[in-house]
Amino acid sequence: MRRFLRTGHDPARERLKRDLFQFNKTVEHGFPHQPSALGYSPSLRILAIGTRSGAVKLYGAPGVEFMGLHRENNAVMQIHFLPGQCELVTLLDDNSLHLWSLKVKGGVSELQEEESFILRGPPGAAPSATQITEILPHSSRELLYLGTESGSVFVVQLPGFRTLDDRTISSDSVLQWLPEEARHRRVFEMVEALQEHPRDPNQILIGYSRGLVVVWDLQGSRVLYHFLSSQQLENASWQRDGSLIVTCHSDGSHCQWSVCSDSRSPEPLRSSIPYGPFPCKAITKIFWLTTRQGLPFTIFQGGMPRASYGDRHCISVVHNGQQTAFDFTSRVIDFTVLSEADPAAAFDDPYALVVLAEEELVVIDLQTAGWPQVQLPYLASLHCSAITCSHHVSNIPLKLWERVIAAGSRQNLHFSTMEWPIDGGTSLAPPPPQRDLLLTGHEDGTVRFWDASGVCLRLLYKLSTVKVFLTDTDPNENLSAQGEDEWPPLRKVGSFDPYSDDPRLGIQKIFLCKYSGYLAVAGTAGQVLVLELNDEAAEHAVEQAEADLLQDQEGYRWKGHERLAARPGPVCFEAGFQPFVLVQCQPPAVVTSLALHSEWRLVAFGTSHGFGLFDHQQRRQVFVKCTLHPSDQLALEGPLSRVKSLKKSLRQSFRRMRRSRVSGHKRRPGGPMGEAQAQAVSTKAERTGLQNMELAPVQRKIEARSAEDSFTGFVRTLYFADTYLRDSSRHCPSLWAGTNGGTVYAFSLRVPPAERRMDELVRAEQAKEIQLMHRAPVVGILVLDGHSVPLPEPLEVAHDLSKSPDMQGSHQLLVVSEEQFKVFTLPKVSAKLKLKLTALEGSRVRRVGVAHFGSCRAEDYGEHHLAVLTNLGDIQVVSMPLLKPQVRYSCIRREDVSGIASCVFTRYGQGFYLISPSEFERFSLSTKWLVEPRCLVDSTKTKNYNRPSNGNGTGPKRTSGQVRNSRSQSDSEEKKPGPVMEHALLNDEWVLKEIQSTLEGDRGSYSHRRSHRVAVGCSLGNGEAE
Repeated sequence: MRRFLRTGHDPARERLKRDLFQFNKTVEHGFPHQPSALGYSPSLRILAIGTRSGAVKLYGAPGVEFMGLHRENNAVMQIHFLPGQCELVTLLDDNSLHLWSLKVKGGVSELQEEESFILRGPPGAAPSATQITEILPHSSRELLYLGTESGSVFVVQLPGFRTLDDRTISSDSVLQWLPEEARHRRVFEMVEALQEHPRDPNQILIGYSRGLVVVWDLQGSRVLYHFLSSQQLENASWQRDGSLIVTCHSDGSHCQWSVCSDSRSPEPLRSSIPYGPFPCKAITKIFWLTTRQGLPFTIFQGGMPRASYGDRHCISVVHNGQQTAFDFTSRVIDFTVLSEADPAAAFDDPYALVVLAEEELVVIDLQTAGWPQVQLPYLASLHCSAITCSHHVSNIPLKLWERVIAAGSRQNLHFSTMEWPIDGGTSLAPPPPQRDLLLTGHEDGTVRFWDASGVCLRLLYKLSTVKVFLTDTDPNENLSAQGEDEWPPLRKVGSFDPYSDDPRLGIQKIFLCKYSGYLAVAGTAGQVLVLELNDEAAEHAVEQAEADLLQDQEGYRWKGHERLAARPGPVCFEAGFQPFVLVQCQPPAVVTSLALHSEWRLVAFGTSHGFGLFDHQQRRQVFVKCTLHPSDQLALEGPLSRVKSLKKSLRQSFRRMRRSRVSGHKRRPGGPMGEAQAQAVSTKAERTGLQNMELAPVQRKIEARSAEDSFTGFVRTLYFADTYLRDSSRHCPSLWAGTNGGTVYAFSLRVPPAERRMDELVRAEQAKEIQLMHRAPVVGILVLDGHSVPLPEPLEVAHDLSKSPDMQGSHQLLVVSEEQFKVFTLPKVSAKLKLKLTALEGSRVRRVGVAHFGSCRAEDYGEHHLAVLTNLGDIQVVSMPLLKPQVRYSCIRREDVSGIASCVFTRYGQGFYLISPSEFERFSLSTKWLVEPRCLVDSTKTKNYNRPSNGNGTGPKRTSGQVRNSRSQSDSEEKKPGPVMEHALLNDEWVLKEIQSTLEGDRGSYSHRRSHRVAVGCSLGNGEAE
């Protein structure tokens, strides 16, 4: 009976777990999904972005980030900072106003929602009477002027959102000050523009959609000037000294009006249609900015010729005879121009154009000739081409880090040298203690290297595999190139390019060795490339080899896509990672698993048909193994032809259901004797069940999967290990492979010593084959040394970054399937321990990784555990080798299949997963390793008005994150639930479908924020030090 007794809670172990494990969602990396509004504070130098899901995100200097979420989850339509204050007002699509503030608590700033307000009209008034179209925060810092669809301008006092009815500027009160000829026209309708006079706070400009613009005297409650256009008004703005008003209109024209006392209703000084004379689209926003040189900048959105370029998303810049129409690949949401912030300055002197497009943020340097782009230190467009896979590498050696940065800097020569102009706030986070890389594979055949060390995810280097193959388009073709005499003068800007020349180019697997600089990438059409880092550009031919995974078996015919045609002859490669060998799998199916051993110079790859081993030093194939089941015809159809398989999938599903019913309801023997026997068996089973109920946890009955199920030969995982495979006296190199049908293959390898490596061949021989009883897919394989510690990575011991593995004691094999964890002894491969996950909890393993958890109290203490993500979105930590569950946290919604599929764990207890096509959520399971913003914004510190310098910079400065030692935090600190983004972004069905197209399902969740970053359900700040 002793083995049935459960051990009680060990208080010492529980305390130790609190020192090791803590779950936090820390920061979102990437570009906000579906942005809808843009705001900028010249005094704070902080940018604000609102989204359709009700989020407000603030960005300043690298590392200065804030996020808030409206309770209502409505789309944010407008964002306005209050002049000179750490406060901003947002307008939602439900016509509600919300006041937010940055308040300092515990030495750091937090973004909090203070109040909300809905403008109410008189009883019986139409909804349009109070539908807000324009907001003007007055420089008095106490008033908001609200323009509406009815043409009225309401005045609201801050704080408190108290409506001042006696100050309302109604259309009737404006009408009585207009001359007779203007009253006969329908000149009002909605308010399109509200601008305060730049020199006189008692005057405001009001623009109406029918073309009327008035300058209203707030003290005298009268019209000082009025201007009447024949075209519908889109927007209007002041010149800096208040002597000129610029308006833009629906016919693609813009006009200048002189504000002087001699003329009450002047004609425009100038009127032009920049891209006429043919019909043009509306100019929706315009800036007229003065410079010390005397020639102004005219910057406007839209106005393109309707017939030929009506579908373009353009912002035009005109200055000193130069005109450029910046052409964006996604819709422009809004833009602003960064200029002289000191209100007393005589000139605007603009220095940067900030454009928020639907899929990216673009900043253009207006000081440098040619107006180049400024490289972004954050808000990177991760989905410039759809993300297809991710790979994280921790603790990168300095030499490799510098070589990657050097290769990337050669790709960034077209960027401006201007320092990042949006530099408000102060990041209090210390520099990260180590360098981390996040590699993302993309649909267009590129791999992007991101600095994932801190709060800001910064692009370091981009690798393209397209040059290796023959495609329809020339990779050297510059789509943005255009002749000098072309009109309109379009120039492509931004990095977002969702179109792929060939879906077969998509990257599916990445493996980087940080010690040797070898990189392996595998794609959709069975291509496996091995690359090495070269600091100089080179021209060479890529050696090709073919791996026939079917091994000429009869009766199989591939029905999927064709292989990619490799480019013959030498190819010129730029400095960076350069491919030197291409292994083409046949059939050209998606590569589903990849492993690289840089010390042995071997690369292993697997598809739905089998797996192979390639010696990339001798450029020869070692072996291939076909894992295809005779009945698995579905694996031969490929990912691009699934229509015919639908009928077969349904048929197989019904067969499984039928088998399940039959096995659950066995026929009872006929006759009275048969019934008596059945009743006796049933009574005995009930009695046994009642006895066992007290002794063991309830387990679900797991039915073994049929060997005839589709994709049983699908290779899920590959693993290299130097362990005891044949006998306990000698260890040898080995390759392990796990399949979708629950089979584990083990091959012993003979790798010649270094001095004879090129003379002797690598030999391989199958040594073991393990078939799991329930045939559940194998998702992870791991070998533990004599001290039950995972074997180190290749070359890790040689670089003195890890202890040598214990080769004296007996090794153990850990096999993780979707349903259970199982430990085997080596070399006998006899089962020793197991943990049934599906039987006990009903969940299945989707992702697994080994992580080292350091104690927040003892610097020299740490433990290796398994980090496990299930199909329910839960993350569990399981001990090794005893397979004891340690902690469990709810992380991702179970419906978010793509978020679960995109999750990647780091070696130090952190992780990333996609919460939208353009954003990674970062989380941490460790008390010691935690990267999150910690910053301070103080309005009392006057910001100097100096513009960013040009010339000496090398692009954005390296951002610093923060790794927290939690001993500074009280053990008794209470954890409260934070604001949940599930109700916002995650309920968007469009998001679910979009990510599903590039991964395997839907999208992700923002839940369980850190309590010390949270005030109430609508606020999210930047908590304590890491």
